[in-house]
Amino acid sequence: MSFLMKFLYPPSIFVTATTLVSFSILVTNGLSEIRGKSMQYSKFAGVKNSVAESKKRMISSRAGMIMLYTPAFLAGLSSFAIFLDEGFRFYLLKSAITIHYLKRVMESSFVHKYSGEMALGTMIVILSSYFSSSVFMIVAQHLTMGIPEPAIDLKNPGILLFLVGIIGNFYHHIRLSKLRSGTGKGAKEYKIPKGDFPKGVKAIIPFVF
Repeated sequence: MSFLMKFLYPPSIFVTATTLVSFSILVTNGLSEIRGKSMQYSKFAGVKNSVAESKKRMISSRAGMIMLYTPAFLAGLSSFAIFLDEGFRFYLLKSAITIHYLKRVMESSFVHKYSGEMALGTMIVILSSYFSSSVFMIVAQHLTMGIPEPAIDLKNPGILLFLVGIIGNFYHHIRLSKLRSGTGKGAKEYKIPKGDFPKGVKAIIPFVF
């Protein structure tokens, strides 16, 4: 534990509570997926687990994806006005959240090719998850004000990983969108990226980012 504290802030009640809640939700959702009860969005929107689910209100995937990312983006953007002059580390966090979700909104609007639908209830659940996690991170960082920073400074490695991740993610989203170019049935099918990697690796690479 003493080694971990060299690059972590001391845990607070808020951080501990939100971590436990988030972990519980992830476990619950994971178990639901294992049991075959998939969230109704993207390619899973056509998987109806019951008669009741087949009657759920659906919206277009593009509209749903834009709406579920927008509140988290606005949370990051508004944090610049709400929390002023709280240090470079906090500035990095606010910037990372805002840039990440702005990228998602722009990709959903102009890059991705959608052919399916999303259940309105699923959109609300994911929207709430993204928004609350963004707010929790911002508040958690705000609560560290006045506390000495960790002995091991990971800001520079963090910036590097963020840039590699967001650029790599954008690159693969562009590639995937081009696989579904054109019109007709082929434009609505799910495609596996082609290249010099084995088939299984090619399918996994876009998700690494």
